[in-house]
Amino acid sequence: MGRFIVITLFWVICVSTLLCQNDLRIMFYNVENLFDTKDDSLKNDDDFLPDGFMHWTSRKYWEKLRNITRVITAVGEMEPPALIGLCEVENDSVLYDLTKRSPLRVQEYEYIITHSPDERGIDVALLYQRHQFRLLDAREYEIKFSDKRRRPTRNLLHAIGEIINGDTLDLFVCHLPSRSDGQRETEPARIEAAALLRTKTDSLLTLRENASILIMGDFNDHPDNKSLRQTLKARSVQGLIRKDQRYNLFYHRSHEQDYGTYKYQGRWEVLDQFIVTGNLLMEQNSVQVKENKAHIFRAAFLLEEDERYFGKKPFRTNMGPRYLGGFSDHLPIYMDLSIRNL
Repeated sequence: MGRFIVITLFWVICVSTLLCQNDLRIMFYNVENLFDTKDDSLKNDDDFLPDGFMHWTSRKYWEKLRNITRVITAVGEMEPPALIGLCEVENDSVLYDLTKRSPLRVQEYEYIITHSPDERGIDVALLYQRHQFRLLDAREYEIKFSDKRRRPTRNLLHAIGEIINGDTLDLFVCHLPSRSDGQRETEPARIEAAALLRTKTDSLLTLRENASILIMGDFNDHPDNKSLRQTLKARSVQGLIRKDQRYNLFYHRSHEQDYGTYKYQGRWEVLDQFIVTGNLLMEQNSVQVKENKAHIFRAAFLLEEDERYFGKKPFRTNMGPRYLGGFSDHLPIYMDLSIRNL
């Protein structure tokens, strides 16, 4: 009888170990104009110089880095996010200061960044913790518009890495062309960017039967706009799931009142999103989006009173040239991957 109990306990321990599950938190954040205070003669960064329009001083810059650290720490709760996509970062220098010289340095993040032809010099980047994501390769893809009159935009960042159970994860970080010249006028640019994203992800799905792909970014479009719904073909998670299709984790919530990552003329909009391939939504997969959900981080310290349109709005760093000392005009988003060590 004693031997039977020992054997039973042994198998319980073995099965528990094999089915051991870990959560990997992933975050995306448009940090709104993370510029250093140095002049780049090749880019239009004059506004963010000490004598420029924004009067961007070293004091403001370092406070911005501390604020970003505070947001990342809060999103991570007890554990810092393993992977963080960022957009509106100027260069390698600001990422070095953020990860090696600000309070965030204790989390030991490494980083990769694109080098885009964007006229203002802003790029997209990925922070990652090497013990949770072993970087295998990194690539960037330039979006070349058919209309040569369009201003160049941010490249797409593609990072390939091995997560803690040995599975491969393909990550795309993007910041699609803005709506600054009007939604209708600029929509073709976002459609072309989404077409490139679809080409790259379709190629991965062809090469690897169970490719695990996660796209995160500021898409400057709503989940049901043409670029994402028709071109990228990112669907709602509410319905039949196929492993070789793309699904937008915010699609089914994008029209909820007072729900969004960005507020424009009193209306909340979901511009920052996670899109995943269907196998990451299936319970039998060793890597799955936890509860098939993504979240908007709406901590009180990231919001302020919206005196014009009522309610709350993101607490920004600047309002035009006026320095507010806040965080960003976007709220961060996050999700968890449940990882089983089979």
